[in-house]
Amino acid sequence: MKEPLRVLQVFTSMNKGGAEAMIMNYYRNIDKSKVQFDFLLHRQEKYAFDYEIEEMGGKIYRLPAISISSFFSYKKEVKAFFEAHPEYKIIHSHINALSFVVLKYAQKNCSTRIAHSHTSLNPYSIFELYKKNVHTSRTLKNFLYHQIRSLTPKYTTHNFACGKKAGEWLYGDNEFKIINNAIDTSMFLYDKEKSISMKKELEVENDFVIGHVGRFDNPKNHYFLIDVFNEILKQEPKAKLLLVGNGNLKDSIIAKVEELGISASVNFLGFRDDIESILQAVDLFIFPSLYEGFPVTLIEAQAASVSIIASDTITKEVQFSDLVHFMSLKQPEKEWANLAIKLKNNKKINRYEVISENGYDIKSCANELSQFYLNL
Repeated sequence: MKEPLRVLQVFTSMNKGGAEAMIMNYYRNIDKSKVQFDFLLHRQEKYAFDYEIEEMGGKIYRLPAISISSFFSYKKEVKAFFEAHPEYKIIHSHINALSFVVLKYAQKNCSTRIAHSHTSLNPYSIFELYKKNVHTSRTLKNFLYHQIRSLTPKYTTHNFACGKKAGEWLYGDNEFKIINNAIDTSMFLYDKEKSISMKKELEVENDFVIGHVGRFDNPKNHYFLIDVFNEILKQEPKAKLLLVGNGNLKDSIIAKVEELGISASVNFLGFRDDIESILQAVDLFIFPSLYEGFPVTLIEAQAASVSIIASDTITKEVQFSDLVHFMSLKQPEKEWANLAIKLKNNKKINRYEVISENGYDIKSCANELSQFYLNL
């Protein structure tokens, strides 16, 4: 039996972030008798997806984190890795502006070197981070990424991006191919019985349920989200906010909720691996990110027929149904709240066709990516 083509996927770690979830969706649905994924990671710790990768036959290799202080020792290790593994002819890197570091040392052995942009960091978002008193280290790191991003196309043979903004950010005037952040649509489709059951389980049966999915980190803009929800409560006291995720800012967000006296109306659900079920209980999704690449959660929310209010910093490519409404972060929180109240009684319907027709169903997308690799 012919061995499958092995493609080396490069990530920082395989924790449950957006880019990681995207590649796992492809991995689960790709024909593994033809194409198999292996992973080169930059953390020694095991994370959420590591076990599933190994169960599906993927190999995991580990390098130290890329940092300025350890760059020379890192360079030796990454060179040694590719010398020890000449079998990899295709490398697919997902570490955005830092992809150039790995791809540079892969070029001797890897005839196909793919970078994949998952973010659209820009001067506006860096300025917003600074304005909102974000940790200096985060602001400086993002500024550095913005400066070095032009190095990556020098070492690629192919450029991928999750969307137009992300591609333009990393590759400038160079050509790039958009790989959709596809989902298993059937998992997310609105189901009235599931919706009733999930609302009961979360104890929000008679409430106006607002949801958000994302790590508690500065780009997700939770502080603004809490202020918006506080304004919503002034108009709709029976509103509830469901926050899914963990992160280094979670404690400070909890403190802000307590300070506003709205703890009874905010549910911190922590990490969940049943987002498709959570969305069945949600009436409105609010997504005020400072910047994004192409948020797969907004595809999932549309599949579940959930209305969305998103910041206008997010690519307009995500708007392929009448559910998505953009607002500027410069608009006061009260204006966001007013729109939320207007969208309160959205009628949910089956959205399979709109997801599939726009190319976001994972079955066809996984087959397309598999053929791309094989044709190389």
